[in-house]
Amino acid sequence: MNIKYEGFDFVEKGICAPKGFQASGVHCGIRKNKSKKDLALIYSDVLCNAAAVYTLNKVKGAPIAVTKENLKNGKAQAVIINSGNANTCNADGEEKARMMCVLTAAALKIDSKDVIVGSTGVIGQVLPIEPIQEHMAELAEALSCDGSVDAADAILTTDTVRKELAVEFTLGGKTCHIGGIAKGSGMIHPNMATMLCFMTTDVAIDQELLQQTLSAVVDETFNMVSIDGDTSTNDTCAIMASGLAGNQEIVSADTEEYKVFADALYVILMNLSRQIAGDGEGATKLLECTVNGAVDLKNAKIVAKSVITSNLFKCAMFGEDANWGRVLCAIGYSEADLDIHGVEVILASKAGKITVCENGAGVDFSEEKASSILKEDEIKIIVNLKDGDAKAVAWGCDLTYDYVKINGDYRT
Repeated sequence: MNIKYEGFDFVEKGICAPKGFQASGVHCGIRKNKSKKDLALIYSDVLCNAAAVYTLNKVKGAPIAVTKENLKNGKAQAVIINSGNANTCNADGEEKARMMCVLTAAALKIDSKDVIVGSTGVIGQVLPIEPIQEHMAELAEALSCDGSVDAADAILTTDTVRKELAVEFTLGGKTCHIGGIAKGSGMIHPNMATMLCFMTTDVAIDQELLQQTLSAVVDETFNMVSIDGDTSTNDTCAIMASGLAGNQEIVSADTEEYKVFADALYVILMNLSRQIAGDGEGATKLLECTVNGAVDLKNAKIVAKSVITSNLFKCAMFGEDANWGRVLCAIGYSEADLDIHGVEVILASKAGKITVCENGAGVDFSEEKASSILKEDEIKIIVNLKDGDAKAVAWGCDLTYDYVKINGDYRT
């Protein structure tokens, strides 16, 4: 369930909610399953300020190199994405990614340098450009103010649910929006993962400030998600800002308008992070670890990530076993600066909450109550370090038999 914040209303139309944006999605034939869309397009009526962040994996997909090159001037007007093939570790990868930009530009009558390109799917297989070329006209003709759903569907791989969201808010009396679509289910680990996220906004904001804000908010959201400990090669999170809302351009971080925009971006990315974590490959439970009372933000993040990435703990959550010792173990082998003798651990869900550890040691608790709490599909792990005032949140999922099944024959 998406978490709502006061002042930000969820609205329909996803990436088409902001003024000036259209989207589409079609099946072009990269994926064998003809019932699944595999090519998406996002288009702005005007040239936008744009920003992006990427995977930290040393092996990077060809689309990242091309997108980085195209965004050197901080401008973009369209996004083209395919699923079913990551276009990674291919000798002709960058050539194909540039061809995708050229085909998009020709169909939309814009500059190919103003196109962001993304790919997701199997690594190491040559991307066929012919299906994209043959269906580009269809994709462009399908552009619509109601096309966000089709675009969101077209970027999915092993995802089981569409990931789409938009919020509405006010800046200086002007109604503004941010919309986003994302994909991600496996090969997800802090510092982004096999995930793509594309956002649109009609807010007028300075490009450098847009980049600064995106990087900061991603660090608090997508970089705090882990499904399986594998950081992928193609992660891209990009945003285009049309400025068509008509607000006075945000040029400084020291304004109330900037704070509202940054909060709106957080609402989008935090909720998309939760959607990705909850849809982890084979997952049955969304896990949210909140760390309170850390010495500083860095240590809070380290602890939250360590807990959420522990395979032993993830297995315990799948088995609905309140094995709090695995939480303490994960905290203990992290590189955080803390006194383990002050740690408190609470497990919670909509069925209630229960303290399972105080002062770094176990306490008597009802296994029956703990079991009922862990039967829910969203589990909160609350860790109090009692060392300071810093707080961080991380998201993950349980580790199930189905995760192995999905990844045992992913390529074949």
